[in-house]
Formats: sequence, C-alpha cells, structure tokens
Amino acid sequence: MTTTSTVRLNLLRNPGDPQRDRLPGDRLELLTALIAAPSFDPLLRPHLVRFPPDHPTYRWMCVVAGCERPNEQTSNFNHCWEHGRLWRQARAAGTGRAEFLLTAQPLTAAGYVGQVPCRICLVRPARSNGHRLCHRHYNRWRHWSPKHPEVTLEQWLVDQAAFDGYGDCQAAACPDLAWSPLRLCRWHEGAYGRAGRPGGMAIPARWFRYFESCGRPVPISCVDRAAFREWCRRAPVEPVPGQANLLGLHPLVAAEIRWGLFRHQDGARSTWPLAWVQALANACLQAQVTTLVDLELADCVPYARTVAREILDELRLVYFTVEDTREAGFIETDHFGVRFRRNTSHFSLTAIPQRWLRDLCWDAMAALLRSPKCPQRGPFDRMRRACVELGAFLAGDAPEGGHDPTLLRAGHMDRFVADYRRRERDRLPSPALIRSDGTPALVTAGTRADVLDALRRLLTNAWNQGRLEQIRLDREFAVAVPATGARGGRVRRPFPDHVAKAVADPANLDRLDALDTDDRGLRDVWETLVATGRRCGEVIGLKLECVEVHHGLPLLWHDQTKIGHYDEAIRIPQSVHARLEERRRKTLAAFVQRHGRHPSVDERAGLALFPTPIRNPFGTKPLDYSWFYRAFRIWMDGLHLGGFVAHQARHTLATALLRHGAGLSHIRRYLGHVSERMTERYAKIALSEIEDVLQHVWVTGPGSPIPGQALSTGIEPMDRARAEALAVDLARRSTPAEGGFCTFQPVVQGHRCPWNLDCHNCDKFVLSGADLLYWRRKREQWRAIAERAPDDATADYLHQVFAPTGRAIDGLEKALAALGLLDDALSLDMRRPQDFFNRVWSTSFPAADLATDHDNSQKVPE
Repeated sequence: MTTTSTVRLNLLRNPGDPQRDRLPGDRLELLTALIAAPSFDPLLRPHLVRFPPDHPTYRWMCVVAGCERPNEQTSNFNHCWEHGRLWRQARAAGTGRAEFLLTAQPLTAAGYVGQVPCRICLVRPARSNGHRLCHRHYNRWRHWSPKHPEVTLEQWLVDQAAFDGYGDCQAAACPDLAWSPLRLCRWHEGAYGRAGRPGGMAIPARWFRYFESCGRPVPISCVDRAAFREWCRRAPVEPVPGQANLLGLHPLVAAEIRWGLFRHQDGARSTWPLAWVQALANACLQAQVTTLVDLELADCVPYARTVAREILDELRLVYFTVEDTREAGFIETDHFGVRFRRNTSHFSLTAIPQRWLRDLCWDAMAALLRSPKCPQRGPFDRMRRACVELGAFLAGDAPEGGHDPTLLRAGHMDRFVADYRRRERDRLPSPALIRSDGTPALVTAGTRADVLDALRRLLTNAWNQGRLEQIRLDREFAVAVPATGARGGRVRRPFPDHVAKAVADPANLDRLDALDTDDRGLRDVWETLVATGRRCGEVIGLKLECVEVHHGLPLLWHDQTKIGHYDEAIRIPQSVHARLEERRRKTLAAFVQRHGRHPSVDERAGLALFPTPIRNPFGTKPLDYSWFYRAFRIWMDGLHLGGFVAHQARHTLATALLRHGAGLSHIRRYLGHVSERMTERYAKIALSEIEDVLQHVWVTGPGSPIPGQALSTGIEPMDRARAEALAVDLARRSTPAEGGFCTFQPVVQGHRCPWNLDCHNCDKFVLSGADLLYWRRKREQWRAIAERAPDDATADYLHQVFAPTGRAIDGLEKALAALGLLDDALSLDMRRPQDFFNRVWSTSFPAADLATDHDNSQKVPE
C-alpha cells in the first residue's frame, strides 16, 4: 500500500520528466539564488554552520546563567546533563524552576566544542582537554613533571619542539586533524572499528612505542583500499554541539538543508536539536543522494525523518509554481497565502485517476483559496473525496476507465449514484478510501450526502464557467447528480434530564478530572462548554487573556472561526470565570517553570490557555480536539449513559435559553450562528413551546371597552410536558376563532354563539401573541381601503371604525415587546384557525373530552 508520505515524496521526484538529468541543476540554481538573497541568514551559508550558544531557534548551551556546558538536546528545559539531574531533584522536592535557575551554580566546560589542536604542534589534535597537548607531548609531560615538580607546565612548554602531524582526516566530511598514521580523526577511528573495518586498513597495535618514538615509519596494511575509500566517502560525521556539518554532501542536498534550517526559524516551530539535523546530514551522506527528495526516509532514524519531512514541505513550495502543482496533481495552500489550522500546506489529488476530473477539482479548490472568505478545510476534504470516489467508480465502469470525458453520459453518473446509495444502505465499504488504520471506510448517510453535494456543486460551477464545454463533457452527465444530498441520520438533541444531571454531578466531574493526569484542563474545558454553549474548538483554542471583568461583569473573549467572527465577547457565570482564572494561573506557572521567567506583554498575547505539550516550545499552540474527544469518550463510557457527545451541550443551552424567553435572534447572536435557520436546528424542540407561550399572551379585542389591555401578566419557564398540558387547558376554557380566541364559556362548551359569530365586535374575544401577524395584515388592508376612499369623510370614517382594532394591536405589540417575544411573534405565521386546531388534535384528546365542562369556574387567565 502506498503511504501518504511516499506520495508526497514522489510528487517532488517527477519521474516522468523528460529533462530529469538537468532537474537537480535547475533546483540548485534556484536555491543558490535564494540563499544568496539579502533576506537569507548569512549564518547558514558556510559548510560548517556554527550557531551562537543562545540562538533563538537552535540554542545549544545550558540555560543556567554562566554555565559553559552544552544542553542535553533531548529535554525541553535546555539544561546540561548535570543541571538536568539537579533540576529533576529540585522539582521532586517542590522547587519552582524560576527559583532553581536563580540558585543554580554555573559549571565550567567539561570539554571543548569540536577538536582542539595541540598548542605546541598545532597540526596534531589535543589528547587532554585540560592540558591541550597531543598524545606525544602529553606522555612526555606526564613522565617529566614528577621528576621536576618545581617547573610549571608553561615553563616546560618553552623548550618543547613541535612534531609533524598526520594530515587531515580521510573521512570526506570531516574537518578535523588525523589522530594517528591511519589518517583518521579520533572519532572516525572508533566509527571505523564499529563498522567492521571495511577494506581492512590497519596499523600495528603498539605503533607509537616501536615505530614513531624510534623515528621509524609506521607500516600500514590494507586488504581493499577501494573499499576503505568508499567507507571514507560515506562515513558519518560526529555530532558536535553548536555545529551542523554539511561537508561531503552533494551541493544540492547541502542547499536544501540550509533552506530548511532558514525556513524553520520563521514562526512558532518545534524545537530542532542540532543532533537531529546532523543525523539527517549523515543519512544523506551514507546514502550518497544527490537531492533530499531521493532519500528513503524509512531507513532514517525517527528524528531525522521529522526534520526531513518539514524540509521537503518547504522545498515543494520552492520547486513548484502554482501552475506546476496543477500539472503534478496537488495543490499548495501556502501558494495562496492560506494555511489550515493543524495542517500542512500540501493537499494531494493524485488519488483521482482521471486527469480531467483532477483538473476540475484543482480549479475548484484554487477558486476557493482565492475567494475573499476562504472556507475551512472541510469543503476541500469533501470535494477531494467526492472526486476520488467518482474516479474510482468510473475507472471500473466507464469506457476507457473514464479518462475520455467525451464518452461519459448521464447513465454513468446514474450508476455511480445507485452504487453509492446501495453501499450506504448495506453498510458497504468505500470503493476508494481507507481509514488511517488501513481498514476500508464505510459509506454512511453523512458521507453519501457529502459526496453527492460536493459533486453537484463542483460540476454545476464548472458548467456555469464553461469548463464542461472546454473538455467536451456531456452536460447531462453533470446534471445527473441528484440534488437530494441532504444528510441522513439524527439531528443532535439536547441532553435528557438524567444525562444533564449525570454530566454535571460533582462526583462524576471528579472522575473526569482524574482522567486528566497531566492537568491540561480537561474539566475546565467541559464546564466551560456546558455553561457557555461554545463550540469545542472555540474553548480549546482560548487565549491566555480570554477572561476579563467589565463594570463588574465577567466576560469571555473568544474566536468564532467557523463563521469568521473574531474576538467576540459573551457574559459568563462567576464560577466559570473563577475556573478559567485558575487555569490561567497554572498556564503561566508552566511557562515560568519551562523558561525560568515570566512572559512579556507580547508573549502573553499569543499564549494559549490550554497549550499542548507537543512541539510547542513557546506555548502558543492549543491542545487538539482529539485529546478532548478521547478523554470525554472514556468518561461517558464509564458513566454508561449512551452515545452522547459533547456538542449536545450546545443544543441543551439553546433550548434552555428559548424556554426562558430568549428570542431566536438573541440565541443566534449568543451562540454565534450565521442565520436563525441554524439556530432553529439547535432549538428545534422548543419551537412548539414558544408558540404555546405566545398563545398565553392575551390582550382584549377590538370589541372590549379598553382594546389592547393585557390580560396575561407573566410567563413562567416550563418544560415540554407542561407546555402541552397548558395548550390543552387553554383549549378547554377558550375556543379558537379567526384572529384570536373566544372566551365565552357556553361557546367554549360547544353551545351556539348568541351573537352570530361576530367575534371582532364582541368583548369576549381576545387577541393572542400568535395572531399578531394576522392583525398586522388586517391593519394594512384597512389602511389601503381608506386610502382609496372617494373623499376625506369616508376615509376618516374608516379610520374611526378600525381605531379600536389598532389600539388592540398596539397593546398586543407592547405586551410582547415587554416579554421579549415580539420578534418571535412576527416570525410565527398562523393565518388560519386550522393551524391551531391541528395542534390541539395532535395532543390525542378526543373532541368529546375537550367539549366536556371540566371546570366551569375557570376564567380568562389573569
């Protein structure tokens, strides 16, 4: 099976390029021009790249002030080995890192960075770091100093003569001096022995005593000199603190690594110890590759693969233009200035078999990336999946594998749709896609909707832009995609009462807290979700400065990235504010513990409230949603509540807001929805309740002495069962009429109306909030009649006739506005009495029961 990383590497290789032989030269010329640019860091241009000890990206010295030892390169705290050991002991004793760094004593250098020459010979390497003498001079001093204790080393050095050196190390990438007549440095002599001594190059065991000290030439034996030279050409380089050795590499490989080191300095990147970079250079040296693209990453150590993949991602942006990516079958979002969160720039389309379909997909993605409001990654994933699924089907069903668009007809699309629906119905695997674990991805109602909707949108846009005519694709093939691509399955429901109590129970919340072994804020995220109804990604992505108090009111500042609203504020409960303040204190303490100082003002602005511990040296990256999802799933499974998800807390809050009298427009603004239609999906259960509430807002009708007088003084929050019960109770003591309700009890009980159904002039007739739109239309109708009156007297008369009705409408609007329900009343259109009758009959009460005089003493609600 071809992996994603292999495909991404193959895209750089261009195996079908007829000018393959000159491709490395072109790329080297391009990188050379970039490296020579003034914006490139001149520190990275030499073959031996030496970094300052406190380099902001590639720091290699211990962080303890004055310490001369390199850091461990494997710890996030940048301590040397000794200070790392002391820090672990201090942390176990409860000492903070800031206090530790203030009290830690600096250490002198235990060794030199790289090789140090003998200070007498200058052409031989020093054996002792303390004396800085070569092996021969060190032995002389060691035997002479006990016999002359009164002579110091400096005095002894004056009379010493220099010896000839052995030349440079024969390893191609080694800049050091040779250690022995074998002409290898000390480190490469050890590496040569560990490699099995290829070529059999050797010198006598006691060569110094029997040969060099006697002035005799040292004999060197060799079985296969060519094999030895080959080993020298591929020999790895010793990792030296503060140095990246690019000697011996092909010029293009060295330029590629330089460019990767330069690009890694931009933005908040993961920490690259220089030992990782050297491991990658050694892998290229041993494989003798001419470009980093040809390196087999599977043969490299894991941390070298990490560095190589990031460099290759950066090289792809250099080696390919926007037009080149279309030809190669992928798209780079960085070419358009877009980078999706937690994703690389690369977006491969090579899984689409047909070139014409792949080009349509590329063009559609490029148009989205160039749009003023580029969407998130979801539409891109759905579009690619749709094209991959269609392409896989056409490859086995259409003539010539679907590669010739002129041969495709509507029947091919019909068969694809039928096959995909059958896979959905029978829970069959996808014909083309697999999961990350290697198992086939099943076709569900959601994936079916995504695929069909994305295909229809893609082909429709291509048709409107004239692309179908250019590739001569039959129009009937494009329009054959059905428009009924709505998602199947259930809409998310609010939590039932027993689930809502369970997920808010303190004992259960303690169990959730116990799952957060590293104290990353799992319970804080969940309680904030429940209290605020935010999206999970909005809470996890909160910044450190997300909570503030304005005029005594705690506010939460967050980004609603899904709809493009940034830095939005909502009121939050005091308990949530206190919990987030405590989390902020812990996050700051973690920053101080890692860096030994408090963050600056600019650093605080970029810090995440819930920072991830992975590849996040500066604390700016938040935790991933998968971290929360896994822990939440374990918690819910332990509570044995069923398959509920965290997002249902958002639906629960929307329903609760609506039950307490909030209008849809208010809920939309609070939850951050793009439209009230989306809000209705979240508050769907409560829509019928708001109708019941509106029907309990009564004012006197036009025939009463005081039209528009409110008869309802308040509305209490109620659940669905009580709302339905009140609706039935309302039907018992009143009966629906045109534009309102009749409260005359004999009529309610089923008797004949004594006023011949003249409801609008009857004082027993009342208007409800559900009828506001009906009466507004009536008022417009009367005004239109009055405007067409033949004279002013007739117009004045008509206005006087309708004046009581106008006062009743004004009173109803005033009552609804006082309760915050005016917008809801205007959005509820009950134009016919049957609209209410149908709701009454749906409560399953027989008509005879509704006509029974259950309580003759009941009156109009006060």
